[in-house]
Formats: sequence, structure tokens, C-alpha cells
Amino acid sequence: MQLIIHPERTQWPAILARPTQDPAQLEKAIRQVLNKVKENGDEALRQFTQQFDGVSIGQLEVTEQEISTAGSLISDALKQAIGTAKKNIETFHSFQMTEEPAVAVMPGVKCWRRSVGIEKVGLYIPGGTAPLFSTVLMLGVPAKLAGCKEIILCTPPQKDGTVHPAILFAAQLAGITKIFKVGGSQAIAAMAYGTESVPKVSKIFGPGNQYVNGAKQLVQADNTAIDMPAGPSEVCVLADDSANAAFVAADLLSQAEHGPDSQVLLVTTSAPFAEAVKKEIASQVSLLPREAFAQQSLTNSRAVVLSSIDDAIDLVNQYAAEHLIIACENEMSLGDRVINAGSVFLGNYSPESAGDYASGTNHTLPTNGFAAAYSGVSVDSFVKKITYQQLTREGLQQLAPVIEEMAIAEGLDAHANAVRVRLK
Repeated sequence: MQLIIHPERTQWPAILARPTQDPAQLEKAIRQVLNKVKENGDEALRQFTQQFDGVSIGQLEVTEQEISTAGSLISDALKQAIGTAKKNIETFHSFQMTEEPAVAVMPGVKCWRRSVGIEKVGLYIPGGTAPLFSTVLMLGVPAKLAGCKEIILCTPPQKDGTVHPAILFAAQLAGITKIFKVGGSQAIAAMAYGTESVPKVSKIFGPGNQYVNGAKQLVQADNTAIDMPAGPSEVCVLADDSANAAFVAADLLSQAEHGPDSQVLLVTTSAPFAEAVKKEIASQVSLLPREAFAQQSLTNSRAVVLSSIDDAIDLVNQYAAEHLIIACENEMSLGDRVINAGSVFLGNYSPESAGDYASGTNHTLPTNGFAAAYSGVSVDSFVKKITYQQLTREGLQQLAPVIEEMAIAEGLDAHANAVRVRLK
């Protein structure tokens, strides 16, 4: 992990740059997959599953029996943990279900909005190097609350051709039954275009690697909406001398272990603290089963020492982290100064892994700086907001001069006539 002390502001963009592959080569590879799935459907999905996952798949859809027996294949303790996490996620997200009142903007003119669940949505659940069954809850729970009628789930198969039982158990708990053994950019293509087995959806959700993220962005051009650009995971920790170096190192490693293209960033006002964190990382990383992934990620990662907390906040806001941990004495007031972040964790006892699993907030968040413009997944992500208006004759009479004046000024006389004909 590179240590950078008191860099000039002109150096910040280079320091905050995310690791990435050559965009042209990445797009070329993804387009080949998208086109083949679009043309050859299930056959292409089976070929890519063999090529990328090393698995030969016959039936792509998970059977009812596989789903019903999944619970017997995991421990009672894990089932209880998944149940508790689901309850917390459901509780937090249920408070997002607010009805908006109708507004009388002027006498006789009433306007309102109604939330309607998107009918068909597709959920992508990573499962290659780690089966992210927690993501099933993060996406499935708000989709159900929003009232989505058809929920499709795609996830890569394990080497034996099955889906990890924890993913199936979480899906069953969330009320999702249409599950397919398809991963990578080919899964995004299947949900965007539809195949003989996989239904076409209107919007695709879920995190993934650069291929999955790139595929999501490309299918937008083919009239399939996506939740947000959500690629390799990242965390930024803002810490001062009051923080615990072991805690901070553990938080950084919890993201570094996701994969070699993940990135972690430490921002602090204390060079001795940064050194202490580096020593803790060296001590802790060797104990991790996924040490190889974490070590590769750390080569993309940095510890930055700045001269003031004001500069530190500026740097953090410029980075626009997916996950931001503030481990400082005055974490609440510093938290109020955050304007760009996916999800914020305040204080020494709020690890990022709490939000990843069970605090109740959503862990599907914008990465790669997109937190400057995007929010994380919520119930709102799964609904459309349809506006309504109702005018009485008297209301239209009052509004008519405004409409006619503006329509004529724009050269759209038929618009003005639509008002005149009603008031004759």
C-alpha cells in the first residue's frame, strides 16, 4: 500500500484514479458476448458458461427441488443470520414506502405522483470467487416491497453445476423463484435481450466485475435500464489519531479481499497513524484465506496524509467512495460535510461489513466515482414515479392565458388550441 505524504492538490486526480483495464479492449470483448447471446440465446449461454466458468450446464433454470432443499445444505446458524439480516433490511427499506399527497397548485389544478413497481426486473448476483447471497437480500427485499411482478435472478454456477445453497435459501426467503445458472456479461445479455429460457427484463440490478459492469452500461443503449454503474468494490477510510489502527486495517482488508481490481484508500492527518495501519495490514493480510486477492488489490491502494481535516474532507468528497468510513473524534459533524459517497459509516464501531450484511442499509452502491451523481439501491430504484394532473373547467380558465402565451411563443399553436377549444 503506497504511502503519500502531503501531496499537492494538482496530484490528487492521479492519486484518486481507479484501476481499470483498457476500455477499448474491454468493450470489444463484452460486445462479442452480447451479440452472440442476442443471436444464439441459450446455446450461447451454455457455451460461455463452459468457456468462462468451466462448467457444462444442461438446464439453465434452477429447479423447484434445488430451491426447496437448499435450506438443508446450510447450517441453522447461517439460516438464522440470513433471517435477521433480511428483517433489518426489510425494516429499513419499508420506511421508504411513502405516499405523496396531492397538491393543489392553484384553485382547480391538482397534481400528484404515484409509485408503480417496475413489472420485470433482473437481479445479478456475483458468485464466482465468493457467493454473495447477501446481495440477494439487498436486491430482492426492495424489489418485493416495490411490487415488482416478475423478478429474475442470474448467478454463476459452482464447479459442480449447482448454485450455492445460501444464494438459493436467501432467494427463497426473499420470495424469488426464477433463478438461472448464468454469470458474467452473458447473464446481463440474457436479461437484456431474453433467451429461450431467460425472460427479458426492463431493468437490471446488481454489482459485478468490469465485464458485468461494462455489459450493463452497453445494454442501456438497447432500451434496458440499469440501477447504476456498480463495478469493483472500494472503501475509503477517513481517520485521525483517535482511531484504532487495527480496526482501520481490518476495514481496508475487508474490501481488498473482494478481488484484484478492488481499491482501498486511507486518508488521515497523521503520518504515524498511517504507518501503524500499514503495519497492521501486513500483520492481518497473511491470515486471510483470500490473501492473494487482497495483496493484488493493495497494489492499487494508497494511504494519503494531509495537513488538515478540511483538506481531508475535500479529498474524500473528490474521491466519491462507494463506502466511506469516518473514524474520527467528531465523526457526526464530519459526516454532515460529506457530499459524495454511496454509504457512510460513522465511528470506530461501524465497520463497513455491517452495511454489507445486516445493519439494514443497502450495499448495492455506485463505484468508480459515480457516487458524485448516483444513489445506492433503494425501494425507489424499483419503482416508476408517474405524475397525474386533474383540472376543473374553472382551473383551466385560470391557467389558459399562461398556457396560450407560452405555446404561441414557442410556435406551437396546436398546443394553444387544445386549451381554446375547451373554453369556447
